Amino acid sequence: MDLLAVIAAAFEIEMRSNVRRTAFLAEHRLTPPTAQALWAIDPLEPPPSMKVMTDRLHCNAPNLTFIANQLIDRGLVTRDVDPADRRSRVLELTARGREVRDELIRETLATSPYAVLDPEELAQLNGLLSRVLNASEG
Repeated sequence: MDLLAVIAAAFEIEMRSNVRRTAFLAEHRLTPPTAQALWAIDPLEPPPSMKVMTDRLHCNAPNLTFIANQLIDRGLVTRDVDPADRRSRVLELTARGREVRDELIRETLATSPYAVLDPEELAQLNGLLSRVLNASEG
């Protein structure tokens, strides 16, 4: 298998995953980018700054502002002053945002094409993907 085939398969899996979540996203008035942003705000960590979120989502500040505004309008996040740096803003999940994020994760896991893999295969795939991600950080 060559690199082109691997990239094509990865792209197809991502597209199928998005299609399988269409009803859920529509129900919560989310788009794939707003769902990714919601997922990227871990409620077990301190609220991320807007800068951290642009890094996590690989987007620029204007795009993140647009996405954040959509999540704010839906009552899923708030944008607050960063207590550690008053010049910066952080995104914090609301109670409803935490609920929808949890539902999003459950829905994604339940409908993922990767669910056909057994635990050993998932561990192998995770190792390979981690290797690719680590190599691409530089």
